[in-house]
Amino acid sequence: MVRRPRRLALFAVLTLVLPLAVTGQALADPSNNSPAKLTQAVTLNGVLRHLDAFQSIADTHGDRAAGRPGYQASVNYVVSQLTSAGYSPNVQEFDFPYVEDNSRLDRVAPVPRIFQRDTEFTRNGFTPTFEGDVTGVVQPVDVIVPPAPVPNTSSSGCEPADFAGFVPGRVAMIQRGTCGFNVKALNAQAAGASAVILFNEGQPGRTGLSTPVGDTPGLAVPVVFATYAAAEDLILNTPGATVRVKVDFTEETRKTWNVFAESRDGDANNVVMAGAHLDSVQDGPGINDNGSGSAALLETAVHMKKVKPNAKVRFAWWGAEEEGLLGSEHYVATLPQAGQDRIALYLNFDMVGSPNHFFGIYDGDDSSGTAPVPIPPGSAQIEDVFEKFYADRGLPSEDTDFSGRSDYGPFIAVNIPAGGLFTGAEDVKSAAQAARYGGTAGIAFDPCYHQPCDTRSNLNLTALDVNADAIATAVITFAFDTSTVNGVRAPGKSHGRAQRGSTS
Repeated sequence: MVRRPRRLALFAVLTLVLPLAVTGQALADPSNNSPAKLTQAVTLNGVLRHLDAFQSIADTHGDRAAGRPGYQASVNYVVSQLTSAGYSPNVQEFDFPYVEDNSRLDRVAPVPRIFQRDTEFTRNGFTPTFEGDVTGVVQPVDVIVPPAPVPNTSSSGCEPADFAGFVPGRVAMIQRGTCGFNVKALNAQAAGASAVILFNEGQPGRTGLSTPVGDTPGLAVPVVFATYAAAEDLILNTPGATVRVKVDFTEETRKTWNVFAESRDGDANNVVMAGAHLDSVQDGPGINDNGSGSAALLETAVHMKKVKPNAKVRFAWWGAEEEGLLGSEHYVATLPQAGQDRIALYLNFDMVGSPNHFFGIYDGDDSSGTAPVPIPPGSAQIEDVFEKFYADRGLPSEDTDFSGRSDYGPFIAVNIPAGGLFTGAEDVKSAAQAARYGGTAGIAFDPCYHQPCDTRSNLNLTALDVNADAIATAVITFAFDTSTVNGVRAPGKSHGRAQRGSTS
């Protein structure tokens, strides 16, 4: 039957923040007013201290995902550190559509295997969606494995006749093809299937995950969708396998938070913003993604507290990025036009310590020609600062796509120049990159991306140390002079806002 969403008590309002010890943390010093001095103050040990705290939070609560206790604890930690450094942090609350998915696809026997949710299978999006937990023997229904050379060939499960000889109580495996997913699922139920595994057809471009949708009146069996590779493993390698198919999820509105800290000094009409998302995915500690960016930004903020910049500096830790950039979208959408106009630029730091890293800089001048979004003028000049940082240290770097797929997306959507750093996620490192940066070719930059193994040990400490300095360098560089980006000249006084990207 369809279960009502579980209603969990909302987290306590963040009116009290537990003070945490700042043992081993150097106090912010007004002399940290240059890249050289600030990077000396922002140490790897300081960044790791914050990451140890995030790991401890995840150990206690299971993860640091938005809408869950571990995220609230992460917010409390960041607020406490900022408060101890002398800031008056602001916590912005917003509602978001919370989804908790505990669905499963497991091979019970032979050769037990747990298929990974969201990479090897996903639950359906039918209306209605039936929640249930079934264990049974797999039976393929009129499948073509290996696939036909032409896509959209398989009629698996499209006709009641396809189920001739189907044994009631078994789990139907049905291939994508010539009719709707909902038709296939309802035909399987009518034939006595206890559960349904839909899977992709198998031709190039039709191997990964899709979310089955459509009206399914009377659906009373759990249905999941698997990649072609997962289905092929079940059908060819372990025919007649016993599997567990579970559809179990919660959908409701919950609250989460963004955190901000702002310099006391600086031109309020010329704001430099720097941000990192604070949340993890569910069931993972999120230490590289994105404890790394959050911790390096926090350490930079702590050591800049007493610096007196020419531009106002606003640090941001975003909530619900993993749910679709929701925290940064909420901030930009609720910021009046005048507030948007005051932002000179935005710097984004999302995954800066990947274990099999490369040094990626958002391609603000689109020299690689890969940007799928318009790039605000001034973004190329942000890229220049990062390129110079690596070059000055004799380190290689390269463009990474200016795609808008992290929290800078909402900023560039309103024509605010942006830039930032990225050390790689699920994509595979090339042999050329291994030759440049070290590491291992042929495996992901972060093999633990969005996995429970994204722990404190899932970091390249050299990359993290370098990028913490790169973050500090960029923030303080623009804190004192944004003229290359927006034409506002240092020191202090504005000489008139030029159009974005003008150097005059």
